[in-house]
This record gives sequence, structure tokens and C-alpha cells, in this order.
Amino acid sequence: MNHEKLSERLERVSIHIPKDSILADIGSDHAYLPCYAIEQGLAARAIAGEVSEGPFQSACSQVKQTELDEVIEVRKGDGLDVLQEGEATCITICGMGGALISQILDRGKTKLSKVERLILQPNIAANIVRNWLKENGWELVGEDIVEEDGKIYEILIAEQGEPLRPYGDQIENGLLFGPFLLAEQSDVFKKKWNFEKSHWERILRQMPEKGENQETEAKREQLIQLIKQVKEIL
Repeated sequence: MNHEKLSERLERVSIHIPKDSILADIGSDHAYLPCYAIEQGLAARAIAGEVSEGPFQSACSQVKQTELDEVIEVRKGDGLDVLQEGEATCITICGMGGALISQILDRGKTKLSKVERLILQPNIAANIVRNWLKENGWELVGEDIVEEDGKIYEILIAEQGEPLRPYGDQIENGLLFGPFLLAEQSDVFKKKWNFEKSHWERILRQMPEKGENQETEAKREQLIQLIKQVKEIL
């Protein structure tokens, strides 16, 4: 992977960047996505944010090597701390856990007032991200799912709007499975949730006998409910 040929995961993310955006890529690593977005005419300017020194230096080198330092600024900082309020119109956060993405957004709420679109790619726990969006005035306007190197990734696209609109009367299922992904039910979607169901069934079989303690019982009931949800939607 490089700035000219992204991974399939990041290429799928890039599709959802609105043309002429001021892009902020948080946790940018090598800054491949901002470089690609500029070179493909997707973004007018970009900010690559990175909290760790090694990836920060890699991003700086990449931007300098591609001679894009006049339109891409690499900044070191934690999450949305690298941004000024109203500076970016599109924010991408990719390759982290859903809980961490939600924490980054929550800590940086004041930086989101002028942002037109969030493109979020959690590696796990996309439901936590959907719930944060719902609770904070962001409406899911699309979702994507992609399989790469044996792993399955979900991509969430959100804009400020009516958070409950995409869910209809299926809020519980929508938060877990994704309202757009649930409606489409692609082969990759089915593969993901069949795998999750099998994983939960294995855990359930390995749990201590019923009545062990309250914590175990609560976990057992949660797994039973999750397995039931998957069976119903598939």
C-alpha cells in the first residue's frame, strides 16, 4: 500500500470524501489517505493528525516526498486536538476500535460544529460508534462493508441531521448491524455475522454451568440475545 494505491479498506473510505473538502485524517499513520485524496482531486486541502512520534515522522516524510506540503499539513496531537474549530469540513478516523473512535469524537465535540461529514472505520464495535452518532445529533447517511486479508471492516458515513431517521422502528437491530448494511445484507455482511454467531456460540458452550454467579448469568443472557438477533436477521 502507498499513496498511489491504497488498501481496499482505505480506498473504500476515500469514495465517501466530498469533492473539495478540507479533510482531517485523524490517526493518519503514513498520511496515505490525505495524499491520495489530494492527488485524486477529492480534497482541496488536508490535515494529517498523529499522536505517536514514529507515525508522525512517517507522515511528514510521505507528504514531503510527494511534494504536497503546501496543501497537506501534518500535525502531532491527540485526536481532534490537532484541529481548530471550523477548520475541517470532513473528518476521517480509520483503523481504531469503536470505543476509541467514540472517545475521540466526544473529547473533540467543540471541533465538529462546522464539519459536514464524518467517515469512520472502526475495526471492532461499530455499534458503539453508531450509538455515539445517534446520541450526538449525527445522522448516518450511508454505510459500507469490505473484506480485506481475511478481515471484515465496516465504514460509517454521517452528517449532522436527524439521528433516528435511518433506523425507523428497528433501532436495536440497526445499532448492532447497521441500518443500511442490514437492508442490503451483502454476502460480506452475512459472512461477518455468521462468524460472530459461531464465535458467541463457542463462548456459550465453554461457560460454566448455569447458576454459577450473577455476572456469568448476565453474560450468558447477553450472548443468548445476540445469537437470537443474528438468527432472526439472517
